[in-house]
Amino acid sequence: MYMRRCLVGLTFCICYLASYLTNKYVLSILKFTYPTLFQGWQTLIGGLLLHVSWKLGWAEINCSSRSAVLTWLPASVLFVGVIYAGSRALSRLAIPVFLTLHNVAEVITCGHQKCFRKEKTSPAKICSALFLLAAAGCLPFNDSQFDPDGYFWAVIHLFCVGAYKILQKSQKPNVLSDIDQQYLNYLFSVVLLACASHPTGDLLGVLDFPFLYFYRFHGSCCASGFLGFFLMLSTVKLKSLMAPGQCAAWIFFAKVITAGLSILLFDMILTSATVGCLLLSGLGEALLVFSEQKGS
Repeated sequence: MYMRRCLVGLTFCICYLASYLTNKYVLSILKFTYPTLFQGWQTLIGGLLLHVSWKLGWAEINCSSRSAVLTWLPASVLFVGVIYAGSRALSRLAIPVFLTLHNVAEVITCGHQKCFRKEKTSPAKICSALFLLAAAGCLPFNDSQFDPDGYFWAVIHLFCVGAYKILQKSQKPNVLSDIDQQYLNYLFSVVLLACASHPTGDLLGVLDFPFLYFYRFHGSCCASGFLGFFLMLSTVKLKSLMAPGQCAAWIFFAKVITAGLSILLFDMILTSATVGCLLLSGLGEALLVFSEQKGS
């Protein structure tokens, strides 16, 4: 059982790392900045693979309850906001900067638990939220590659992530499984992003993309779709096999190796102030892992 958990954790880290690096390559190096098409492609591949897995008996999907599907619809809308804004932000920001801002979503969920649900919150979790917020707040003033549009979309992304997590936790247990929720997310995203591709100009603008007929673009897009699907599966498996504290530790480890390796592979100007903000965010994330392991 211990080896199985380690294998699942390592698989998750590999998928997390490969997914982020591939997406960053497509968005920033190839400059494929057509998010309705890119995210629509990824969710289409994910939805098709999940549907085939269901038909082959490899995954169990039960979305027969109309009331449950309608109840989940607002979360699917937020999911589209998460992936769309995330794509826009990642195309302009370095991966460590993006992850630092992404982590602030934990502050939103923590604040909701403390202020609205009146749940007991440990001092470690409160300190974690403060560190994450301070790191993200100081980062724009110390980022030598500051991009206003990138930060704007990152803020939209983190609010959508926070709201999505709140809705996910508010769902009644045993109504929709994680796989059911993701299947609905895929279906809704494909429809909404396809409808939005023309009004946003992405559908016609992509015709001017210089690498449209290049094999490296096709290969990268295919890889991003499959990696996104396997990342989703490994995340679901990770959460089902491990306690919240262990799961948080693996996610933290995946973020650390992804941020560290991305600095070596992509251009990023590091100053002492920027490094300080990134380390403060890492400390906040480590405290979050500690609080999860203590069960508070």
